[in-house]
Amino acid sequence: QVQLMESGGGLVQAGESLRLSCTASGNFPPLNVMDWHRQSPGKQRELVARITNGGTTNYAASVKGRFTISRDSAKNTAVLQMTSLKPEDTAVYYCAHVSMRGTYWGQGIQVTVSS
Repeated sequence: QVQLMESGGGLVQAGESLRLSCTASGNFPPLNVMDWHRQSPGKQRELVARITNGGTTNYAASVKGRFTISRDSAKNTAVLQMTSLKPEDTAVYYCAHVSMRGTYWGQGIQVTVSS
């Protein structure tokens, strides 16, 4: 079982920045991936950013150049630094931990960007 604790988020104005953090605890193998996904009303959940245990990253085209995902493997924490936020970034953001043990999700955290 893997537990995920998310923090950060909130309400900001367009152009501002926010930082989301996700810490994994429990029993999981060293080979794993930590993701941030988001879902806004009426839309499907989408992958925003991904980082492997080795530090390889992937980003959705819509956030590339504005968002940065990083990882502290010793603390099992993944951080999503979001800059130049836009109203269309408004969504519930979910952390996910993926390994051979399965995919585990955080409870989600609201990010709201006002214009």
